[in-house]
Amino acid sequence: MGELWSRILQNYPYVFALALFAIGIYTILTHSNLFKKVIGINIMEGSTYILFIAAGNIRGGVAPILDMGDPELVYVHPLPQALMLTGIVVSVSVTALSLALIMKLYRFYGTVDAKEIMKIRSEVRANAGRNQ
Repeated sequence: MGELWSRILQNYPYVFALALFAIGIYTILTHSNLFKKVIGINIMEGSTYILFIAAGNIRGGVAPILDMGDPELVYVHPLPQALMLTGIVVSVSVTALSLALIMKLYRFYGTVDAKEIMKIRSEVRANAGRNQ
């Protein structure tokens, strides 16, 4: 049991990323408020950033700037960091689009609750079927 805890503590970024991802999934699945769903998606995205940055990190590694004076240096790989910067830009764009769509839904239906929107839509379809 002691070895398990030592491994968990050694790999704390992965455990933290897993916990954040689980919180995001839980938020998405249990809330019907669309704003809360967007927050859950953002929490999940943050956990993937932590996971990739942790995977690209090397303990004792230095910034990837070539130093000819010390050829024994171990460098951290910069690709995961660059990919996550791109991911952050994409996630900000997706969040902005999601919020714009939520605002449009609120103006049309008068609510941001997904269950209420589905109820209103089913009532409209039922009334349309009776009128034909």
